Amino acid sequence: MSRVDRVSRTAEIAADPNRVIIFDTTLRDGEQAPGFSMSAESKLKMAHVLRDLGVDVIEAGFAAASPGDEECIRRVSGEVEGPVFASLSRANEKDIDASFRALAPAPKSHRRCHVFLATSPIHRSAKLRMSTNEVLATISRTVAYAASLFDDVEFSAEDAFRTEPEFLAEALMAAADAGAQTLNVPDTVGYATPEESRQRFAYLDGIIRPRHADIIFSSHAHNDLGLAVANSLAAVEGGARQIEGAVNGIGERAGNASIEEVIMALRTRADRYGVTVAAESRHLVRSSETLREVTESVIARNKAIVGLNAFAHEAGIHQHGMMADSRTYEIMRPEDVGFEGSYFVLGKHSGRHAVGKRAEALGHALEGQRLAEVFAGFKRRADEIGEINDAELTAIIAAVTAPQQDKTYAAAG
Repeated sequence: MSRVDRVSRTAEIAADPNRVIIFDTTLRDGEQAPGFSMSAESKLKMAHVLRDLGVDVIEAGFAAASPGDEECIRRVSGEVEGPVFASLSRANEKDIDASFRALAPAPKSHRRCHVFLATSPIHRSAKLRMSTNEVLATISRTVAYAASLFDDVEFSAEDAFRTEPEFLAEALMAAADAGAQTLNVPDTVGYATPEESRQRFAYLDGIIRPRHADIIFSSHAHNDLGLAVANSLAAVEGGARQIEGAVNGIGERAGNASIEEVIMALRTRADRYGVTVAAESRHLVRSSETLREVTESVIARNKAIVGLNAFAHEAGIHQHGMMADSRTYEIMRPEDVGFEGSYFVLGKHSGRHAVGKRAEALGHALEGQRLAEVFAGFKRRADEIGEINDAELTAIIAAVTAPQQDKTYAAAG
């Protein structure tokens, strides 16, 4: 039996303690959100893009949710090579069997069963109607069953941040004892703050790692308070080495952590976090645009990393600084995420330097009084319509130039 058959892909990745695994749930948690449902063809298209992006794990769906979802997982895991493919399962044997069937086309070392069970008091009483002992017994039984079928098992304690810390540690220990290699500590309802996230992961790491040295802690943060990315990064500081998120931050309610923001934050601030990710970041814009196309959704212009304004500059002070050295106002290179370059927006906040530079690019060398007159006309027009495109700027230049030409012709006559 070859090593690839005996060792899961996740275990190989986790051999580097400073490597953060990127777990993308666009096709599962993201697709569950209203307005983001995807067809099998759309999921397959996204999966190819995610493969090119270089995410480590693609959660392809929830096999037991419907026959269609099971078939989508089968297609995606069979037709796309490279990442580990995961299927979500409730903590019961029927769901786990569905995940096993759905992931059958993938290499054995690239299949993951993702088992979850709620652990918080509100979920135990209102949804599960289970005691703490019943929850622990269910975790032990179902994770052990998943481990008998899969080399790679992840367990998620749903609503972890509203669970008593001591019981959460007990539940996660039970999952690790039963064979789970990845322990997910999800902020299911977006309740946590960054400092709580860091402290919770550090606490769990201190309790569980002495008995399970190779365990991987995972963060799955929701954005209900707008803190999903911040909480994910804080989790890394607390010892997490897997972050779960979705392209453009889609997902239930306010969404998941934006995977593009997580990747670039860890790269740009490597001095602080001291970890690495393997993603090919130049595919981030393509991933974002592909998702927009297949879901017919809108991306806010000011969306971090992939929005149209992420590397656009209108203010005159900013444009002047950018022309001197792009590092004055950009902490990342636009080419690193998939844009062709920075973009200067000509509008009422733009300065004389930017207008002159753009005019020169259009073939009009403006200096002195002529530049002053064009700039004055530019400002008047920008107040009226906002952004000035090349056609508008050319018209403004022509309007200033025409009277001068008329005077020249009159003097010659």
